[in-house]
Amino acid sequence: MFILLKRLSNYLKKNQKIFFIDKPLEFSNLEEQLIKEDLIGVDTEFDWRNTYFPNLSLLQISTKSKIFLIDCLKIKDLSRLQNIFDNLESTIIFHSVRSDATVLFSSANLEVKNVFDIQIAEQVISNKNPQNYANLVKKYFSIHLDKSETNSNWLKRPFSKNQLDYAANDVKYLIGIFKKQKKILLNLKKYESVINSSLEEAKLGNRELYISRLKKIDSSIKNAQRLFLWRENMAIEKNVPPSYIFKDKHLNKILNFLDKEQSEDKIYDLVGNLKLSKNLVEFFKK
Repeated sequence: MFILLKRLSNYLKKNQKIFFIDKPLEFSNLEEQLIKEDLIGVDTEFDWRNTYFPNLSLLQISTKSKIFLIDCLKIKDLSRLQNIFDNLESTIIFHSVRSDATVLFSSANLEVKNVFDIQIAEQVISNKNPQNYANLVKKYFSIHLDKSETNSNWLKRPFSKNQLDYAANDVKYLIGIFKKQKKILLNLKKYESVINSSLEEAKLGNRELYISRLKKIDSSIKNAQRLFLWRENMAIEKNVPPSYIFKDKHLNKILNFLDKEQSEDKIYDLVGNLKLSKNLVEFFKK
């Protein structure tokens, strides 16, 4: 059904099989397996440096006995997974859920629900600043994770053995950490509080990218939000970061120029693109 990767010795200890999925038929069989699980770990590998939308490269999913690595450059339609994320009988475990929820929503139109964030849980348990995943694995399992592939090129194919090892490790311990944290939180009577906080973080990821940025714009300044949304639309159209259209620091300057003569030339100096400058001036004449 799936391609079974050669298991490394550390995986054999936990008897956790790893499956690499890069064919639609293999992926179509995944829902049947996951719908039965009450605990599911999820992580993503992506590139988000030069585009408006994140490029989801790999989706990692763990159960108590298996790890699935889904090549998202080969499997474009991930909509079958929404049934898994909608299943109220399953708890979906993340580390820093807002980040992964943002990537899944923006690149695959998947909305995560019924989540548990082990990073939020650890803040409640230890009363410390947010801890990275490797620190939590070390704390709860006394295992040191190699994080050298964190900034590797996840869009390059084929994946290296080190990349797949790294990706599998990123979900391997999620369920185990959750179980240990849950016991502590129940004793502290803080479990429901962490669940609620995790859900709030997921909701912040389950929405359009511009919404959180728009809140930073002063709505009392004339046309500020309108200019912001024009930039967002241009960035979406070209699939580039909004700062590639013009930087945040230029927003107020552009607003000042729009009401003056020869505004197009002055805006061009800030935007650096004649076509965009003309488009912007014409847009505000409407």
